[in-house]
Amino acid sequence: MMTTSLLDSVLEAHGGLDRWRSFSSVAATIVTGGKLWGIKGQPQDPVPRRMSVALQRQRASVQPFGAPDQRTDFTPGRVAIEKLDGRVVAEQTAPRTTFADHVLSTPWNPLQRAYFNGYALWTYLTTPFFMSLPGMVVTEIGPVLDHGERWRGLQVRYPDGIASHSRQEEFFFGSDFLIRRHDYRVDVAGGFAAQHHVSEIVDAGGIMVPTRRRAYRCDAAGRPLADELMVAIDISDVSFAP
Repeated sequence: MMTTSLLDSVLEAHGGLDRWRSFSSVAATIVTGGKLWGIKGQPQDPVPRRMSVALQRQRASVQPFGAPDQRTDFTPGRVAIEKLDGRVVAEQTAPRTTFADHVLSTPWNPLQRAYFNGYALWTYLTTPFFMSLPGMVVTEIGPVLDHGERWRGLQVRYPDGIASHSRQEEFFFGSDFLIRRHDYRVDVAGGFAAQHHVSEIVDAGGIMVPTRRRAYRCDAAGRPLADELMVAIDISDVSFAP
């Protein structure tokens, strides 16, 4: 990890590394919507689901998935759909390679949807603390003006072995050092640019967690398109475990 004074302040504002490292996992209830799922042939219903992620390594699971007695098992090198007793329904190794030559309109299969869900929610539920993991390169970048405020920025370059939307992403923080925005390109969906706004931050066991997430597709100038809400996530019942 390359440290910056901004990153130190951000980590402290979100609960501090010592508290974060006292936990091994976090679970949360999620309700998901947005245009992306229909575009990808994976329509999303409003049923609440339980998402669980590991904190010190990249692993995630959501249930139910596809059937009431099924869940996902995600790591960067493998994604699976399982029965709750662990029996494998379907699996894919090296899942990232299956998105080669995809454009925004290319349909996903359920395993590709599970892969996207796994890495995305892992990132969202571990921000900003994942930036302290080995191999992350974090540098301060120029601020942005958004919602009438000046938000300072951190650019993150992920190491090999960590899956995310794109290899390099940007995060922006308010004057209180809490997360406000996350910018990236969705490489597994043709590389479209997204601006992801977060709000309604709650204290969950001493860790500050945004509970409202809205990701918009951007135009060629990088401005979010108000009618292009690609992903909406509402988060509740956040619980950290040692």
